[in-house]
Amino acid sequence: MIWVIIILIILAALVLWGVSAYNGLVTLRNRVKNGWAQIDVQLKQRADLIPNLVETVKGYAGHESTVLTQVTAARAGVVAAANDPNATTVQRAAAENALSRALVNLQATAEAYPQLQANQNFLDLQGQLKQLESKIAYARQFYNDIVLKYNNATETVPTNIVAGLFHFGQADYFQADDAARQVPQVKF
Repeated sequence: MIWVIIILIILAALVLWGVSAYNGLVTLRNRVKNGWAQIDVQLKQRADLIPNLVETVKGYAGHESTVLTQVTAARAGVVAAANDPNATTVQRAAAENALSRALVNLQATAEAYPQLQANQNFLDLQGQLKQLESKIAYARQFYNDIVLKYNNATETVPTNIVAGLFHFGQADYFQADDAARQVPQVKF
């Protein structure tokens, strides 16, 4: 009789642990999704700001069509990736990195036009963009921290057992591609 009680207590403890581990993994997976959603909000704001910035620069530096075309094409790539339900985090990150590079080129081009640098509308847009870039950097860091916790939980013993049983897969980090690590080349 005592052995039956001990076995029941052990089984109950295992079930409680399994439920706790499962709930912890679900919580972390949802935090990963929330982290990505926070990045997405900031990226949407940046994408909405870019046409105004491009139009302002175009008024002063209209002959810099290559740079303006790059920014417009990169923004279109970001919007397409954001609207594609099958786009992975890696694909979205690549599109965002291309847009970031194009914006750096746009900022460098704008520096060559003192009258543009004095334009209040441009300065306001530039300030908003700088603020958004800081928020995006913070959101990416937060997302990657949550992905680290989630991936650790899915790989470490004993929660990896529950993760395997219920098909909790690895989450992708938001990473800069190789081109984003290079210094941009701006030619006038």
